[in-house]
Amino acid sequence: MTMQASHDFLAALWAGLGGPPNLLSSVEFRGSGVLPSVFAVEDFASAAVGAAGLAIGELLAAGSGRANAVTVDRKLASLWYIGSIQPVGWSMPSLWDAIAGDYAAADGWIRLHTNAPHHRAAALSVLGVPPERDAVTRAVAKWKRDALEQAIVQANGCAAAMRSLADWREHEQGAAVSAEPLVHIHQTAGHQPSTWRPETSRPLRGARVLDLTRVLAGPVATRFLAGFGADVLRIDPPEWDEPGVVPEVTLGKRCARLDLRTPRGRSIFEQLLQESDVLIHGYRADALEALGLGADRRRELRPDLVDVSLNAYAWAGPWCNRRGFDSLVQMSAGIADEGMRRLQRPRPTPLPVQALDHATGYLIAAAAIRGLTEQLKTSRGCTARLSLARSAALLIDGPRADGAGEIVRADDGDWQAKQEQSEFGAARRLRGPVTVHGIEMQWDRAAARLGSSQARW
Repeated sequence: MTMQASHDFLAALWAGLGGPPNLLSSVEFRGSGVLPSVFAVEDFASAAVGAAGLAIGELLAAGSGRANAVTVDRKLASLWYIGSIQPVGWSMPSLWDAIAGDYAAADGWIRLHTNAPHHRAAALSVLGVPPERDAVTRAVAKWKRDALEQAIVQANGCAAAMRSLADWREHEQGAAVSAEPLVHIHQTAGHQPSTWRPETSRPLRGARVLDLTRVLAGPVATRFLAGFGADVLRIDPPEWDEPGVVPEVTLGKRCARLDLRTPRGRSIFEQLLQESDVLIHGYRADALEALGLGADRRRELRPDLVDVSLNAYAWAGPWCNRRGFDSLVQMSAGIADEGMRRLQRPRPTPLPVQALDHATGYLIAAAAIRGLTEQLKTSRGCTARLSLARSAALLIDGPRADGAGEIVRADDGDWQAKQEQSEFGAARRLRGPVTVHGIEMQWDRAAARLGSSQARW
């Protein structure tokens, strides 16, 4: 693909964010990265990074009045989608549970997402088999894909039947996704003028970001914000863990635990929220409401809050409250089928990286930063809502590629000079993929374990 595809994706992303189009000319893409696919993944990847960088540039311009050059390294952008950390003397845990993956049903393919213990238990209970992959394979083969998908979802598990692009366009949920904007943005009532101001050297220093997200888009967003100085506090339930990605995504953050189902947990969370500038959350659309922390309550606690939320399957339609992950959306929306069909593969062929998660993560970061910019100008808050499925629609509607080439690999010059001393051990970390007004990304904290900090600012 050409640089033009990156610019075209960036223009679409920036328009979806409501950004002023005159700033687009300040973004320069350099180099190249290869993420082989039948879709223009590396262009999509670099454009999403560019949108987040452009939001930082706009924020700085609001304080100084000057334009800010944004430079995106396309190779580094692609590498961050693969993984930013290289352990030294230790190994990253597996990304996937032993049961997770694609299975041939009686009439097509289905993907089971079983990384969380309760999702794994749901799938196994529906299939009536022990946690053995051969047993799961035999059991799935007896089911029709749509029936199994529905049964697992009804059991509070996670699964997605593989559909074609045409199937998804005709599906009720696919139609709902297509009808949505890329980003739902709504300005909310003002409060008193914000005392926070961006700094030239660390644009987000002092901005408090409350992170209520899990794998993977939300943590990517808050990691980006931390890279430009934001004070990020991640909150997880007492029992939650995601060992395959924690060293990757907790960079720059403090991580605490709260049980929002208890009065004490909600009380502490509400106090944190009152002192926050930004909230980013990836709960299903109805989940916070059920906890007594719906949109009205959040706005009551912090009227000028920048409130950014993520859903898997969009915000309308019959699946708007369905659990979902990048790999499942790729199956539902026709991406895995299109890769299999065009490359003549014998099984589902998804994107080479979890590009929906990562790109949506950078878009979430951009929405949060634009919210802070508007907050500075107007003293008003905002809500922004995004979804993996709507990001997928933008990629699908973009240019096609031939799927050729070897996936990009990091060279010595792509890594930061100093090793990171994380709570997991020493590691090399990639250099940031974007600079703004010559400012490079840097993180004040190494990767940390979940629950390693107190729930306080």
